[in-house]
Amino acid sequence: METMNLVGQGLVSYADGLALQADIHVEVAPGNRANTMVLLEHESVYTGGKMSELSDIRDPSIDVVDTNRGGKITWHGPGQLVGYPIYRLPNPIDVVGYVRTLEEMIIDVIGAYGVIGHRVPKRTGVWVGPEGAMQKIAAIGIRISDRTAMHGFALNVNNSLDPFRAIIACGISDAGATTLEIEGAQGVTVAQVASDIAHASGRFFE
Repeated sequence: METMNLVGQGLVSYADGLALQADIHVEVAPGNRANTMVLLEHESVYTGGKMSELSDIRDPSIDVVDTNRGGKITWHGPGQLVGYPIYRLPNPIDVVGYVRTLEEMIIDVIGAYGVIGHRVPKRTGVWVGPEGAMQKIAAIGIRISDRTAMHGFALNVNNSLDPFRAIIACGISDAGATTLEIEGAQGVTVAQVASDIAHASGRFFE
């Protein structure tokens, strides 16, 4: 998988990130371009997936951008690494398997920082902490069109958690969010983690 690493080149608006995905998707889907992982940091934005509900918004003053990805409401912003794998799924198409591979890749990368991530049954994303005190460190929301995935994951690196107070992130009210920095990876930067994801994507995806 090729990597387009935009981290360090300034914050990207959500609209620009979506347009970039669409441009790459048009080339990857028919096989005119290699699978491509886009890595970036977004300007602060709330986005809602196809399953979003008004009850997930705690602060009615916030603006939420509707998207065509799966999942519910979440936040993106500085200090959070966003990855958009534009990936043509092999036959037979296994969407759940694709999501599990994304989770496995993130678990592998954060493990190098001494942070033990895991999955939670019937929930997507990557979690840390014991049962009953779980915190979400990475969210996943995707869309499959023309056998090709877009959207992707958001990994909390050293971002503020304050924006999550305005929403029930991903519709999950019984668990909070955390970051790599909070979990002990002191001094970690988005650029470092982006480099690690770029290397890992070549091992986990073609």
